[in-house]
Parts: sequence; structure tokens; C-alpha cells
Amino acid sequence: MKKILIVDGNSILNRAFYGVPPLTTKEGLHTNAVFGMLNILLSHMESMRPDYMAVTFDLPAPTFRHKAYDGYKATRHPAPDELREQFPYIKECLDAMGVRTVEVEGYEADDLQGTLAMLAHTSPDLHAYILTGDRDLLQLIDDDISVLLVGKETVLYDTARFTEEYGFPPAGLVEAKALMGDSSDNIPGVAGVGVKTAHKLIAEFGTLKGVYEGIDSPSISKGVREKLLRDREAAELSHWLARICTEAPLPCSLDELAFEGIPCDSDAFYGVCIKYGLQKLIARLGLHAACRTGTAAPREMPAESDYTKATAAAVLALPDVPIALSTVEGGFAVATADARLLYRGSAADIAPLFARTGPLTVFDSKRLYHALRADGLRPAVPPYDVMLAAYVDDPNGHQPTAEGVIGAYLMTTPAEGEPIAHHLLALREVLDRRLSEAGSAAVLHEIELPLAPVLADMEAIGFAVDREGLAEFDDALARAVEADAAAIIEMAGEPFNINSTKQLGEILFDRLGIPYPKRRKAGAAYSTDAEILEAVRYHHPIVDAVLEYRQLAKFRSTYTQGLLRAATADGRVHSDFRQALTATGRLSSTEPNLQNIPVRTELGRQFRRYFKASGEGRVLIDADYSQIELRLLAHASGDETMIAAYREGADIHTRTAARAFGIPEEGVTPELRKRAKAVSFGIVYGISSFSLSGDLGISVKEADAYIADYFAQFPCVKTYLDGVIAAAKADGYTTTLFGRRRYIPELTSPQYMVRKMGERKAMNSPLQGTAADIIKRAMVAVDRRLREEGVDAHLILQVHDELILEASREDAARAEAILREEMEGAACLAVPLTVDVTVGATWLE
Repeated sequence: MKKILIVDGNSILNRAFYGVPPLTTKEGLHTNAVFGMLNILLSHMESMRPDYMAVTFDLPAPTFRHKAYDGYKATRHPAPDELREQFPYIKECLDAMGVRTVEVEGYEADDLQGTLAMLAHTSPDLHAYILTGDRDLLQLIDDDISVLLVGKETVLYDTARFTEEYGFPPAGLVEAKALMGDSSDNIPGVAGVGVKTAHKLIAEFGTLKGVYEGIDSPSISKGVREKLLRDREAAELSHWLARICTEAPLPCSLDELAFEGIPCDSDAFYGVCIKYGLQKLIARLGLHAACRTGTAAPREMPAESDYTKATAAAVLALPDVPIALSTVEGGFAVATADARLLYRGSAADIAPLFARTGPLTVFDSKRLYHALRADGLRPAVPPYDVMLAAYVDDPNGHQPTAEGVIGAYLMTTPAEGEPIAHHLLALREVLDRRLSEAGSAAVLHEIELPLAPVLADMEAIGFAVDREGLAEFDDALARAVEADAAAIIEMAGEPFNINSTKQLGEILFDRLGIPYPKRRKAGAAYSTDAEILEAVRYHHPIVDAVLEYRQLAKFRSTYTQGLLRAATADGRVHSDFRQALTATGRLSSTEPNLQNIPVRTELGRQFRRYFKASGEGRVLIDADYSQIELRLLAHASGDETMIAAYREGADIHTRTAARAFGIPEEGVTPELRKRAKAVSFGIVYGISSFSLSGDLGISVKEADAYIADYFAQFPCVKTYLDGVIAAAKADGYTTTLFGRRRYIPELTSPQYMVRKMGERKAMNSPLQGTAADIIKRAMVAVDRRLREEGVDAHLILQVHDELILEASREDAARAEAILREEMEGAACLAVPLTVDVTVGATWLE
């Protein structure tokens, strides 16, 4: 059988809009609905491989139903502007994909779907599939027509499935709607007749006409009979309104709907994906590897033939002009405005190229630093890194790729295997202009570019670990996990899989009778997540045992075993510090991640024992900013009370608690200080009174009072936070003290919870982003000072607001002084930046 896929464009785009978090392009175009709908379509196109395809849409003109009944859909609210904006975008994408869109004035998209589906009745060996989120389309189901109903999962409805679920055949859906009406379409139906009654009547009498013919049947109660007789005219109108027209005039034939398949080699499709920032679709479909600039036809020559093979002498003979460099197998591609050279050879033979005072242009300078390190080379000045420039321009939360950046900014793509050097010069020009216009150029040139070589060195040096001690710790954890498992099985009274949510839930809540703390649907599986277990931990000792088992098992698999695998032959771990990943500007550590080791648990603290200095004559020096985000809040808000507290060296949490509870500072207990601290940091992250009440174990009313009192103590803080949110809504982004932008499309979402999330991001991003900028500036300054003064010390780790050096014992005091001076001097604020510095042989010490 051949297949035609008919898509309810309005329904699917609407569902995608509300199902995908807000997305915008650099130009501010909203694209979340487009991205979501294309993902839905591609999944079905890949699995079904339709022979024909059409997507139907409504037109703004009134339909024949509106003209006949003024009230039709009169109660519907207009779609949000952000959704309406995306209809032309999705149509442009569909056209580029070779998918026909169908619109006819006077008819709804449903009518067009019904008419298109009827082609399966007149065309032999054709089956129609309607993709929709609207159950109204189920009325069309028959032997030749099926409906793919999109929800949390997509369900295929045929006649058998529909009849089993509804109790009558698909055609009965119109008859039932005539009785029960439809509030979403403002179809009146029979007042007082609901879904249950309507379905019962149609299951017995088959049609609306049959119901009225059997109106005196004893199975129809007196009350229902009276309602049916009273509203017969409304029921007949509703029947007419609810029936999908299957005879709409189509502007195309079946042959014109032929679908050739997903056009992975189409420049048009690639172009719209670039236009609307759909980089994930480009990567998913491999468009970056299949397309060619300007034409879908393959090149006659290999991409590298555009480059002239060159000797080291030819490379070094290039004039003193802007030069771009990209790595290729066995060498480098080198490009200027007038030359493209392909050099196969050692970096050492072209060493003078890296000694030039004019910066090279590259993609991922950290990678270049690693490549040159083997030959003992280092560029004289930090290269201009296109990857970092693109990241500063649009920190969207995923690592930029060369193909993606070239596509996004130059609207083209390199051919498969093509060196990218010549694209980098054009990218630099575009990005320089954008960053200058945005006021973000200093973030690139003063923070990110000079930080790259520091990170490269940190990665190469690594952090020494005690492998033997770590292996023993891992063995001890394994024994503890086994002991917890045995104790759990014994308390359960029978063997079961502790890692199975279903089996654990049955043991806890059925066999042991622990009261389940939430409502659940009949037959639904029990949840055994941490929130549930914490709520019932005092009902039975098995719950504490399960929580400890999970903690130990997760810690072992994530940290001890992960670190043992990551440690190299030299006894060190070499983390990858991702510089262009997070939306706030913070660094990210991967493979292994050394930033997420728990700091507040005894396990996490003991784990730090196995990170050590690399020898007897060396030590670790750790410096941690004290309350940097609160200090930045004091500076940014200009709140004199908070500024005074920090200038006086007061403990801000103790002072806050003393004022809140009306007691002298010496009377503040650790518990009261803890509450004040929770409020202070919660305010920075936009915490709600509900969340604060959960954190502190107090009522929501008490939490409200704490927050109100905090703002009463520091009135300028509230004014500042409100102003940040208002500015972000107006501009679409927030800015750090140093000019780093973060775009927050969630602020324009029609969904309340998404907008509130956007407001929380807006409140915190300038502070968290500025903190990230400050510690990056400090890293650059510390590294420079250590080199200039010849101190035997080097940075080996950054964890959020904390830096760790390894130094010789002889130079430790000088290294400590430099670390403190440069961290505390990394920014000029209204309050002092202070760091806590400690020295020891291990990270724990």
C-alpha cells in the first residue's frame, strides 16, 4: 500500500509551541514552534516514509460555518503573537522540504484533511494517515483512513481501537458531539447532556436521528428526554457544525503531493534551517555534510583542491596580513584574503608564523595550544578564536561547532572534508562587528581569548590523584553498598531488585504498608523518588537504608569508579574545561567533571582526600571567593545598608538575622543564621515563598514574612531586581558588569511558569555571569603574574568561585600572595572582594 501523510498544521504547530521552551534567533525571531513541529514531522516521515504528503492550515477568512452561525468558535482567545509569528516560518520550511501546504478560503484545515483523506477511497492501494492533536479528526477513521493522535505519545487509531475505546464506530463521534456539544468550538449541543450520556445514547441508538426516533425508549430517562426535546434544533445545528466536510475544493491533485523523502542534500532546506537557527536539525539530518554552497550539485573537484600545496617556506613567506589557520590531517590549512595554502608538515617548521604579533584567526584556540605544545610552541599573542567570539555573541547553552557557526553567520556551509580556514576570516569580520555593536568585544578580548591558553595548560598538567587510596575507598564503598542491599532485602522479607522503581514501590507501600504520601491514579505505579522517600522515612527503617544505598551506589559509579577510569598512567586526571558551553559564562568541567563533587556531604569531603599535590616537595593552595554573588548584589543594587555591612567586615547573614528577629548580633544562633543565609541566597535566585518554606521546614506564611523582612532591610535590592526583570523583558537579554549578554526568550512565553522561570534567570544572570567573568579575569591575572615572576606554581583547577594552585613548598608563600592579590583585585566594586585561602597536601586539607 502507498501512504499519504496528511498533517493538521494548526494543531501540530500549536502543540509544538506550548511543548517546546522558547527559542529565538539572533535577530529575535521566535522559533520554538517551528523547531518542535519539524521534529514531530521528521520523526513520522522517517518511520512512515510516505509516498505523498500535505500539511493543511486555516486561513483568517470566515468559513462557511462562521457565515451560518455567528457563535461558531466565538469564545476562542486569539493565538499569542509569538505563535502567529511562526506560521509563515513553518510554511517556508515545508516548502524548502518539498512538502505541499494546502489552504482554501472558506474551509477549515479539518475540512481539507477530510477531503484529502477521501483520496484513499478513490485511489487504489492508498492508505491515508492524518497526523493531528485534535480528536475531532477521529470521525474520519475507516478501513482506508487512520489517525495518528499526537499527545504525550502518538497513538495510532484505526476502527478497532476507536470502537474499543468509545463503544461505537468512528462515525458516531459526530453524532455524540451533536448531543454533548464542544465548548472549545462553541458548539452548543443539548444543554445538560455530557460526555457520558452522549456516548451511552450513541452506543445504543447509533445516530442523532436514531436517538430522536427512540425518544420514548425506557432507556432514556425523563430528564434527558426533556432536554433532548427542548434543544432538538440546537442538536441538529451542532451535528452540522461538527461534521467535517469531505468535499472541499482542493487546489492540487494527488500527483502534486508526491513526496521524494527528507531532502538532506537540499540547499533550500539547509538555508531555512540556518535562517531560523535550527542547528540541532542540521546536525540530526547531517545537512552540514551533504550540502554545497549555492547549489545542491556535488563539486567536480575535491574540496582541498581549492588550496595550493605549500612548503614551510611558502607559508612563512606570506605577507604580514590577517591569517587564518585550521588543522588538517598532518598539518594546517592557511588562508589570507588572497591565498589558500595547504601545508603538510610539522608545526616546528613554521614556528615563526606563531611568533607574529598580529593574531592568527582560528576555530577553538585551546585545541591549537594543545597541538603546538608537543613542539614546545605557543603563539606570541592569543589567536582570535571564532568559536569563542560566536559564544560571546550568542551563549545558547551548547558548544558551537565550526559548521554551525559558519552556517549561522555566513549562510553557507563547508563541503565535506573542506578546510575551513578561508571561512574564518569572514567570520571574524562579521563577529567583530556584532560584538562591537553589542558592547561585548571586551568580554572576548580581555577575558575569553587570554583565558584559553590558561585552560590548555591546566588540562595538560592535570590534578594528581592517589590511585591506591582511591581504589581502597572504592572497595569500601562497594562493601557498604552490598551491606545496605542485604539489610534492605532482610527488612523487606523477600528478595527483589532494589533498583527497580516498580518492585521497590510494591515492597514499601504494599507489602510493608508504608502510607503513600501522594494521590495516585488507580493502577498507576508508585514513585520512589527522593521526595517521596524523604516524606516517609520515619515510617520504617528500610527507607533510610534505601536512601543510603542509593547515595553510596551513585557516588561510587559517578565519582570513585569514574575517577579511576579517568586517571592516566602519570597518576593524574586531565579534565576538559569547556569554555564555550554555559549560558551564564561559567566554565564547565567534563571527562571527568571535577566541579560537581558534593561539598556538603561527608562522602564528598572524604573524596577530596584522594586529590593531592604531585610530590613531597609540593602543596596545594585553595582560594575561594567569599559570598561573591551577594557582594555583587550589594554593588549592583547600591543598597547602602548592605554595602556598609560588607565594608565593615560584618557577617552579612548574622546581621540580617539580628535585624529580622530583633535581637543583638551576639544572640544569633546557628539556626537563625542558616535561615537568614537561605533567604539571602534564595533572593538572588528568585526563590518563591513556597520553595523557601520547603528548604527551611517552615510555613509559607513564615517564608513570606522572611522575604518581606529581607526587602525591608535592603530596599534597594527589590528595586534593582525588579529593574533587571523589566530591562530584560524590554531588551530580550541581561548584561554582566563587563558586557557579557545572556538572551532570555522565556520572558516572552505565553506560559506563566515559563515566564516565571525566565524572570528568575533574569534576576540571577547578571550576578552569576559577572561572578564568572571575575574569576576568569583572576585566572588570567594569576597565570600572568606567576609566569612574570618565575614562581614555581600553576593553576590546576577551577570550581565555580574557587581556584586551586599546585606550588613548590619554597614558592608557596609567594604563590599564595599572588593568588589572593589577583583574585581580590579582579574587579573594582563598591564592596571589597575577599577570598579565603588555605594550604595543604590534599584537596581535603
